[in-house]
Amino acid sequence: MTPALGDIGKRILIGRKLRSTQLGETLLPKKIALPVFASDALSSVAYAPDEIFLTLSVAGLTAYSYSWKIGLLVAFVMLVVVASYRQNVHAYPSGGGDYEVATVNIGPTAGLTVASALMVDYVLTVAVSVSSGVQNAKSALPFLSGHEVPLAVGLVLLLTALNLRGVRESGALFAIPTYIFMISIIGMAVWGLVRLSAGNLPLAESAQFDVRPEPGHEAFTGIAAVFLLARAFSSGCAALTGVEAISNGVPAFRKPKSKNAATTLLLLGTIAVTMLMSIIFLADKIKLRYAEVPAEQLLLNGQPVGASYTQKTVIGQIGDSVFSNFPPGFYLVIGATMLILVLAANTAFNGFPVLASILAKDGFLPRQLHTRGDRLAYSNGIILLALCAVALIIAFNAEVTKLIQLYIVGVFVSFTLSQFGMIRHWTRHLKTETDGAKRRQMYRSRTINAIGLTMTGIVLVIVLITKFTHGAYIAIIAMAVLFVLMKGIRRHYDTVGREMTVEGDDQLMLPSRVHSIVLVSKLHKPTLRALAFAKAARPHTLEAVTVDVDRDESDALQAEWDRRDIPVPLKRLASPYREITRPILQYVRDIRRQSPRDVVMVYIPEYVVGHWWEHILHNQSALRLKGRLLFTPGVMVTSVPYQLISSQAAEERQDREERVAGQVRRGARKSSGDR
Repeated sequence: MTPALGDIGKRILIGRKLRSTQLGETLLPKKIALPVFASDALSSVAYAPDEIFLTLSVAGLTAYSYSWKIGLLVAFVMLVVVASYRQNVHAYPSGGGDYEVATVNIGPTAGLTVASALMVDYVLTVAVSVSSGVQNAKSALPFLSGHEVPLAVGLVLLLTALNLRGVRESGALFAIPTYIFMISIIGMAVWGLVRLSAGNLPLAESAQFDVRPEPGHEAFTGIAAVFLLARAFSSGCAALTGVEAISNGVPAFRKPKSKNAATTLLLLGTIAVTMLMSIIFLADKIKLRYAEVPAEQLLLNGQPVGASYTQKTVIGQIGDSVFSNFPPGFYLVIGATMLILVLAANTAFNGFPVLASILAKDGFLPRQLHTRGDRLAYSNGIILLALCAVALIIAFNAEVTKLIQLYIVGVFVSFTLSQFGMIRHWTRHLKTETDGAKRRQMYRSRTINAIGLTMTGIVLVIVLITKFTHGAYIAIIAMAVLFVLMKGIRRHYDTVGREMTVEGDDQLMLPSRVHSIVLVSKLHKPTLRALAFAKAARPHTLEAVTVDVDRDESDALQAEWDRRDIPVPLKRLASPYREITRPILQYVRDIRRQSPRDVVMVYIPEYVVGHWWEHILHNQSALRLKGRLLFTPGVMVTSVPYQLISSQAAEERQDREERVAGQVRRGARKSSGDR
């Protein structure tokens, strides 16, 4: 049999199916887990410095002197958060992450708040990372200007396809670009320091410009200065996003899972802080200028540079300066940065589906999100994340500055509640632990989490104050809507569960009689099959029913019925308005009213076709009728299929074994071994 084109395309796109028993083969070693789960946090150093300088530019050049101080504070917070999450992965290795910590130690409401915040943040991670990658690409490829949205959407779809192939395969694909990015940024920093020490590091191309303060910020003093510095700090804290992804992905690590996850967290923190401070240090030394509206804010000889000036990103300007004597180095840095920013979205593609699966298992999201796909990835969650991210990219025109304002609120909500939950976790265990060594370890862990709570709580307050009117309120509204939605889903599942639970006095109640009805439109093979099946069930009453829409057709049907001497009475229902569904529903309800203890069994003959376009031509009235009958108490609906020749192709597609090299032999061996 020839494989169907759709099957071939699917296998090319996502690969052959994996058995459930092969789940262990998808577990990740540390060298692959680092780029898979840490690419978001590592890539944040590509746009966090941009946001710091953009914010400081509001007050002009005077505020630029605070950039390295803000960078140090961001680096300190990151190291505290990394240390705190190392306690999380040891205490809760099941993969629930912040959601599990908050739910177990604070309560379901706190857990659901964390889940809402994380899910919104994961969607924003994809939108921000991909959009930032496109923006960086413009530094080297100016012709991309004006095409950011379609390019960003295309990249999201590409990431979706890669992740549908499974965590291990996507991780292996993304590992090389991630390591290239780390090497290129650290290499740029080292070479820049060498040239700075030698005294031949050129200034940035923007060093010649002055920066005009925005109206109302001419005087960088007092409360206004404090508020602006706090806002720059909160923007720089975007570098912390993605740290929590490792705590959600512990089950994907090889054993010992917790130890490997904690080691990966430490590597992440060390590398990210080194890269972040290197970029800010070099930006200060080359006198880099970076403004939100460069055409108006950047001044040359007192005059705005105008719209003709194209402003490169912070990394683009540093790379241009450091590698002024080696242009390939500049293009390597820009290319690696673009790739890592796009691939950073992969962190969300690994975290979101796992969290959605856990929430679905707990009844807060549709249960389809708990199902693994052909490649043992949570395919439905991956597709849902992609759709939401694409919608955001289109809505905000792939502009990082707009998207970043929505970004870090959710992650710091989860950080703060998680650290509070961990403090309660250690306090609870200290009440029962008697071993001295373990108690000392718990006290140390609780102290680390307390420091983490203090820092993340302060940052959350700063973020809410400084970013609320700049767009953070949209993220908060989205979290609230998602929270209410998940509560409603859980309430629905609880209600359904209560209604379906067998009570103590429930028993199998047989109907007094079964009244069977076979719906007839024409006298053909599907009708005869339905009549045969209905008779085989031996109902108390059996009749055929047709709707008298066209009198001539009904008379012809009655004549054919009588001529063939079919031993089932044919009842004709009047339909003066040429409706089909309403007369049948009314007739069924009349039977129920006359005999409430009877069950009405309705048999509906249906064609089974093999092509999508054939479904449009058949069975539409049957579908509408079934949809209405299902809401009628005491009525059972049975579809009686009649397979047309074209349906055989569909059956072959569904039943066909994968035709990839070696799989048939492996399957045959396993089957024979099972027997």
